[in-house]
Amino acid sequence: MSYQVLARKYRPQSFEQLVGQEHVVQALANALTQGRLHHAYLFTGTRGVGKTTVSRILAKSLNCTGPDGTGGITAQPCGVCAACRDIDSGRFVDYVELDAASNRGVEEISQLLDQAVYKPVVGRFKVYMIDEVHMLSNTAFNAMLKTLEEPPEYLKFVLATTDPQKVPVTVLSRCLQFNLRPMAAADVQMHLGNVLGAESVPAEGGALRLLARAARGSMRDALSLTDQAIAFGAGQLTEAGVRQMLGSVDRGHVVAIVDALAAASGEAVVAQADALRGAGLSAAGTLEDLATLFQQMALAQAAPTALDDADGETAEIRRLAVALPADEIQLMYSMALHGRAELHLAPDEYAGLLMVLLRMLAFRPAGTSPKPVKAAALVRPPAVAKAVVSVPLPKAAPPPPAPAVARAPVATAPVAASLASPVVAPAPAPVAPAPAPVAAPKAAEAAAPSFGARLRPRPVEHAPVAEDDMDLGDGPPPDDAPPPWMEADDGPTATAPDAREPEAPRRVELRETPEGSRWAERVAAASIVGMTGELARQAQALGCETVNGRELWRLRVERESLRQPALVAKLEAALDAKLEIEAGVAEDSIALRTVARIEAQQRAAEELAATHPMTRTLLSQFPSARILPGSVQPVLTPST
Repeated sequence: MSYQVLARKYRPQSFEQLVGQEHVVQALANALTQGRLHHAYLFTGTRGVGKTTVSRILAKSLNCTGPDGTGGITAQPCGVCAACRDIDSGRFVDYVELDAASNRGVEEISQLLDQAVYKPVVGRFKVYMIDEVHMLSNTAFNAMLKTLEEPPEYLKFVLATTDPQKVPVTVLSRCLQFNLRPMAAADVQMHLGNVLGAESVPAEGGALRLLARAARGSMRDALSLTDQAIAFGAGQLTEAGVRQMLGSVDRGHVVAIVDALAAASGEAVVAQADALRGAGLSAAGTLEDLATLFQQMALAQAAPTALDDADGETAEIRRLAVALPADEIQLMYSMALHGRAELHLAPDEYAGLLMVLLRMLAFRPAGTSPKPVKAAALVRPPAVAKAVVSVPLPKAAPPPPAPAVARAPVATAPVAASLASPVVAPAPAPVAPAPAPVAAPKAAEAAAPSFGARLRPRPVEHAPVAEDDMDLGDGPPPDDAPPPWMEADDGPTATAPDAREPEAPRRVELRETPEGSRWAERVAAASIVGMTGELARQAQALGCETVNGRELWRLRVERESLRQPALVAKLEAALDAKLEIEAGVAEDSIALRTVARIEAQQRAAEELAATHPMTRTLLSQFPSARILPGSVQPVLTPST
């Protein structure tokens, strides 16, 4: 007898043997037991998840007569009666399977429906199974609509498709739809172990794990790959042999790449890419395994108990999860996914792989040690107290990777003092005396910015003057607004802005000067927009003189990002003037004047609303009435 492939030999013969489709089995079994049978069923799902298998089991359940020939409709077909054996062998006359991919015309469907008027020959029901039903033409769909809606009582339709989006809604509304899910890798691995045990084929756990992952949720693909692996390994399955057959990258290479990225070592990253090229391993497979490893590392950080401790790779995953913070893992995962789509655009796939790895490395702080995640984060924490704002809160995020000399004093005392203010418990004694407010920005500029801070839209190096960075069209922040460092996310770099600002956000007082008025008129006449306009609005004019027939403006700008030579050159071209820029806090700028004007308008509007006769009348009539803070808004004219 010729060899029968595993996918056909171990096809489930009953609902109990189905793997990973419990939701479909429960619904069909209950319907068969209670006799609540629909006339049309639609099974959807990707290839190899059991659509045809479920339809055959359903046909056996409808036509099973039992071992003694007296049985009826059942959810547990016997498998030994004539109807069950004929359906399994494909010669049951009342069970018709039609492949819509090759019989998609209206003629074939009309010929099939013409036979529907005749009662079953040997069975209890006629079952029409149309596979890949989405391939039918529109006229074929229209031809079967009436029969599909009101078929004879002895006729059942079973439709199967991998693309339900292409099935007309008029057909969908006439069917009970069941979505067969892709199977989990753990279920596939367990089923492969049972099949190989029945076949007496020795197999390593790592080999089964690789086959389960390569199947991508399809049990038929998993069994087909197992057949191929048995032939490749001469009757046995080893992890090395299966990895070689699949062309998969050794997990050791991927782990070494992550170690090199965590150490921010460009030489090690290039060496690992060269090793992959020398071994002839797939670049796309490397990025796929990298994405899988990053996903498992993120899972280890977010839900440590979700990992399988029986898996030999779990310990390695937890070790790597400590080496990188969560935000960098998410970014590298996204780069690995998008890098696979870019490989065909590269000169060769290994050059594309190397550029993806260097891109991951480029988003690490250059020349600094990586920011580790605390090992305690990988253990399920105990229940915490209800008071979230408390003094120990900064310990939830690791300190930023910077030299201890510049950041340690600044990051301890101001954070402890600012966090202790809203709670009853007294603040702990600071480790070092708090530095002067002017020294904090200088120390922050000297230190390298953290990874998470560089990705945030809000530039943390300018936290001391956060009010100057506000949109000029908005009013001033309320008195009870949280300080800027409270706006940072709760990632590993959330404490980076704390080390860059004094104990409380300071506010620069406007001191108007004649040079500031001249500068405002000069900028207003030029109509400058964008970052160049922002430089003009944030600058304080210290003086202006004419040199060689050209204006020379001396300006003071606090934000380092606005003092870039490219922006200064653009502003010089827009004003047709020469600019000399110095660093310092601006006390008279267009931005400060705008904020002051808006505040004055707000105060005037509130005073007008409070003193208006109508307001006084209402307040006298209703003693409990009051004006809600923030409800009064000034009416801005186009001139303002």
